[in-house]
Amino acid sequence: MSLVLASASPRRRELMQTAGLRFTVHVSKAEEHIEPGTAATDAVQQLARQKAAAVAAECPDDLVIGADTVVVCDGRILGKPADTEDAFRMLRMLSGKTHCVYTGVCLVQNGQSETFCEKTQVTFYPLSDEEINAYIATGEPMDKAGAYGIQGRGCTLVQSICGDYCNVVGLPVAALCRKLREYIY
Repeated sequence: MSLVLASASPRRRELMQTAGLRFTVHVSKAEEHIEPGTAATDAVQQLARQKAAAVAAECPDDLVIGADTVVVCDGRILGKPADTEDAFRMLRMLSGKTHCVYTGVCLVQNGQSETFCEKTQVTFYPLSDEEINAYIATGEPMDKAGAYGIQGRGCTLVQSICGDYCNVVGLPVAALCRKLREYIY
């Protein structure tokens, strides 16, 4: 049995490597779909399950990990921004507020799946339009849920966090490693 990460995210790969996990990457080609109105905790777990199941179909003897992360502010799910205007809208919404980051993780092996979700609260400093535009100009927000990366320049926007930092990066690696013990040992 091999451990397979069903994700193209370099951040998830880095987190798993840092944790000392041996794994291969097999990017999911699953078409992600969630019904409107789905709660964030359910949405990230469903998306993680879709990714993991698609890869598990191609790697039936392996333990496959799928993950998905969203940011929720004022009851709205913020995925990756569509363009710079969308990134500005998201960052303006996050400015001076506390929001939640949810990451859903799904483990699939031998046709059986298990999902879980981690939540971290993040508080942003109040941001001026100039700060937001300067951050957007770096290009960093464009491929990240909520239009920021806490592991990059986005760390300068964050006043505090409550919960797992790695979860905000995109994978609750400590919780994942604890779950993996049930499969490996």
